[in-house]
Amino acid sequence: MRSMKTTMIKPADVEPKWLLVDATDKVVGRLASDIAVRLMGKHRPTYTPHVDTGDFVVVVNCDKVHFTGKKWDQKKYTWYTGYTRQRSITAGEQLERHPERVLREAVRRMLPKNKLARKMLDKLKIYSGSEHPHQAQNPETVELAVK
Repeated sequence: MRSMKTTMIKPADVEPKWLLVDATDKVVGRLASDIAVRLMGKHRPTYTPHVDTGDFVVVVNCDKVHFTGKKWDQKKYTWYTGYTRQRSITAGEQLERHPERVLREAVRRMLPKNKLARKMLDKLKIYSGSEHPHQAQNPETVELAVK
């Protein structure tokens, strides 16, 4: 009988890639799901849960994403200010004020809830225009959320 061997990769063995994603006309949830998988490293055969094995993801044109249905008016983002009651804002207003926060929040909520998730989220770079300052890393263009 043959025994199976489980590989546990070490942080020094990980070589992250830089990926470039164009978010034009993409659905927020589907795009965020694919980005979260890339940030966690679950797309690799060497995925290890306690090691950050993910890639860097650069997202451009995040102001051109869309939701399905009536989510622009019905979806609410809430936060606590320190005063009594919570503040809330609709997704449409959030897109006008801070377009990168719509996608960042969706990705953040799909990552694990631990300290490693903060490191994964730091590897996500979101820009509202088509320009980004990461040309030196030579990001390869990837087509995500094609369904």
